[in-house]
Amino acid sequence: MAQNSVFFPDEFLTQMREAMPAHLSFDDFLDACQRPLRRSLRVNTLKITVDDFLTLVAPYGWQLTPVPWCAEGFWIERDDDEALPLGSTAEHLSGLFYIQEASSMLPVAALFADGMQPDRVMDVAAAPGSKTTQIAARMNNRGMLLANEFSASRVKVLHANISRCGIANTALTHFDGRVFGAALPECFDAILLDAPCSGEGVVRKDPDALKNWSYASNLDIAATQRELIDSAFHALRPGGTLVYSTCTLNRDENESVVAWLLARYPEAAEIMPLGELFPSASQALTPEGFLHVFPQIYDCEGFFVARLRKTSAIEPLPAPGYKVGKFPFFPMKTRESAEVASAARKVGIEWDESLALWQRDKEIWLFPTEIEPLLGKVRFSRIGLKLAETHNKGFRWQHEAVIALGKTESLGHELTQDEAQEWYRGRDVYPQQIPAHDDVIVTFQGFPLGLAKRINSRLKNSYPRELVRDGKLFGNRSE
Repeated sequence: MAQNSVFFPDEFLTQMREAMPAHLSFDDFLDACQRPLRRSLRVNTLKITVDDFLTLVAPYGWQLTPVPWCAEGFWIERDDDEALPLGSTAEHLSGLFYIQEASSMLPVAALFADGMQPDRVMDVAAAPGSKTTQIAARMNNRGMLLANEFSASRVKVLHANISRCGIANTALTHFDGRVFGAALPECFDAILLDAPCSGEGVVRKDPDALKNWSYASNLDIAATQRELIDSAFHALRPGGTLVYSTCTLNRDENESVVAWLLARYPEAAEIMPLGELFPSASQALTPEGFLHVFPQIYDCEGFFVARLRKTSAIEPLPAPGYKVGKFPFFPMKTRESAEVASAARKVGIEWDESLALWQRDKEIWLFPTEIEPLLGKVRFSRIGLKLAETHNKGFRWQHEAVIALGKTESLGHELTQDEAQEWYRGRDVYPQQIPAHDDVIVTFQGFPLGLAKRINSRLKNSYPRELVRDGKLFGNRSE
């Protein structure tokens, strides 16, 4: 395998020598950093079981090696690597898997360890969405997941990934994560703070990751991380779980940040050790009970994960001084809700009691019912799913609702591979077989691609313009 040419500052190497546990070899660390990163993916169990996914992709001849800490995660080797990007395969486009680095699956594994099933979860730094979509799958699309992203440009990517994966239980916010302790005190059963960090663990993916590295910068970042973890701890309810993680390797941004929180709230914070998280976890276990993953241990990116429990309430922060503004949505009345649900069923869109109908002007949305206590406390960028827009002839059903809630057994219309490619290219489809209904959910491999309107012999394409794909799509299946 080709070697990366990684840039290492001398001071960084000195720090790593000191941080490396005695049972690990520093030479192995340097060798691992020079090797290109193994690719990995996570099966989206909201759409397909792991077994069915393995059967579906078997004709590709991919070599899939299980990731020890994530039952849905696999390292992937494939011969057709150059031919087609993984993101252009039919299975990726229809949301059956997410391309996710194996070590970044660890924090969510820790959040749901020991059979945890939280109803209200927050992902403080969510974009691009790998962990958000993993959390939503573990929640089985129920409860409520608040996904926050500070960078405005990354919120759009986050929403696109949530939509592609068929997720319905998420609310998006766009804030500095330091606001939540004051704005939403004791509101969450579980919080993931995958903190912004110096990124020392990602050199296998980005050999220049350390070009601007400095010890002073690490200390600046750690100061921000302390403020973020303090805020997150205030937003956590007593009895709740906080997972703190980074993709960096120094102790200042990792163990020291957690130690600071424990010292600040000695009566209310306790470590939940991660040594039993998966069979070989002990290789990365610190004396405190955290996982400090150097890249050579599992042949992945460097990572750090700590899990804490909030054992009792703490002094609240001062109430925020901002005004949220009037909430522009209204819950739909029972009779109107029944009419909408009935009309949706006729095109194959169905939902359960974990989602409730809300309206704003001509827009109809489905909000997770668990969000209601939080409404009016912070400003949301987006909540749940946009279901439809009303017009004088009825309803214009929305793409994201079809992807998340489409029931295709009776009303789906299966496209051929060529027709499905045309669909993703944004073109109308002239199907070999004309469907019986005017509004049909088009599918490929049985999974919804969107809603089409039958006009004579063609199906009018409604695939969102911003998602349209050019170039080569789908792969060669050696069946």
